[in-house]
Amino acid sequence: MAWKSRLNHDLNHKKHQIGEGARARGKCLIGGLFFTAALALQALARNISWFGEWYGGDVYPILVRVFGGFFGLFPFSVVELGLYALVVGGLGYGSFWIWKGIHGSFSQALARIGAGAFLLLGALVFFYTANCGINYYRTPFSASLDLDLGGFSQEELEGLCRLLKEELKAAARAVMEEQGSLAPDKVLCQTFPSQAREDMEKLSEQYPQLSAAYPAPKPVAVSEILSIQSLSGVYAPFTIEANYNQDMPAYNIPHTACHELSHLTGFMREEEANFIGYLACIGSDSLYSRYSGFAVGFIYANNALFGTNPQLASELHKDLLPEIQDDFQKNNEFWEQYEGKISEASTKLNDTYLKANSQVEGVKSYGRMVDLMLAYYQKSFSENP
Repeated sequence: MAWKSRLNHDLNHKKHQIGEGARARGKCLIGGLFFTAALALQALARNISWFGEWYGGDVYPILVRVFGGFFGLFPFSVVELGLYALVVGGLGYGSFWIWKGIHGSFSQALARIGAGAFLLLGALVFFYTANCGINYYRTPFSASLDLDLGGFSQEELEGLCRLLKEELKAAARAVMEEQGSLAPDKVLCQTFPSQAREDMEKLSEQYPQLSAAYPAPKPVAVSEILSIQSLSGVYAPFTIEANYNQDMPAYNIPHTACHELSHLTGFMREEEANFIGYLACIGSDSLYSRYSGFAVGFIYANNALFGTNPQLASELHKDLLPEIQDDFQKNNEFWEQYEGKISEASTKLNDTYLKANSQVEGVKSYGRMVDLMLAYYQKSFSENP
C-alpha cells in the first residue's frame, strides 16, 4: 500500500509538472502572437503610405467609441488604478512563485514568472501599437489646413508675440471681470473636463477630421507622479483615456486637457496636439479656457523670441498684467521644485520615445507649435486682410 501510494503521488506530481509546463508554453505562445501582431502592424504603418491614414481614420475611431467610451464611464482614471493594481499584483504574483520555488522547483517557478511577464508585455505592446503607435504614421493634421510651414522672418515672430500678448491681456481682463480674480474657484475647476470635451466638439465642427466620441479627460489622483516626471498630462493608449496633472497651476489645465483629447482623434504628433489644444481653447465659450489657450500660446512664442531677441521678449513679458505675471511665476516655481535626476531621466525617455515613433526632433517637436501658429495667422491675415 505504501508503495502504491508513493507511486500515485509521483504520477500526480509528474502530471502537475507537465500541466505547468504546458500552461507556461501556452502563455509564451500567446505572448509571441501579440508581439508578432504588433510588429506586423508597425511594419505596415511604416512602409505602406496609405495604411496609417486608413487605420487612423477608419479603424481607430471605432476603438475610441468602444474602449474609450467604456472606460470613459468611470469617473476616475482607470489606467492610473490599473497601474497600481499591476504593481501590487505583479509583486504578489512574483512573491508567490518565488515562495513556491523555494519549497519546490525554483526553475519551474522562474519559468512561470517569465511566461506570465512575457504574455503581459506582449499584450501591452500590442494594445499600445493598436491604440497609439500606428497613428504616428497618418497624415498630419496641419496638412489638411493648407498651411505654409516654410521659414518665417524675425519680424513675423515678433508680430505673433505682440498679437498674442494683446489677446492674452484681453482674455485675462475678461476672466477677472467675470470671476473677480484670475485664479479660478473650485466650482470653475470642476468644469474643466466637461468644458474641454465641449471645446473639442466645437472645434470639430470647423475641422471634421477632429470629430471623435470624446470622453471627458480625467485628473490623475496622485498627480505628483506626473509632476516628478515633468508631465502636465498623458494619453493612456491601454484604456484610451486623456489624463491631466491636477496639481499644476490651473491655467495649464484647459489647454492640457484639450491637448490630450486631440490624441483621441488619431493625431499623435506633439506639436500638433499643442496646436489643436490651442485652437480649441481660444475658440471656447469659456473665458478661462480662452485665457489658458492664449497663455500657453504666448509662452511658446515668447520663449522662441527670447532665443533671437531676448530684450524684446523681456519687454513683452513686462507689459503683461501683474496677475498674468504672477500666474507665470507660480508656474515656474511649481515645476522648479521637481527638477532633478528623475525629471531629466523622464525627459530623455520621452525624447527617445518620440524619436522611436519617427518624430526626429524628439521633445523639441513640442516647440514646433510656434511654426504652426505663425502659419495659421499668416493664412488668416492673407484671407482676411
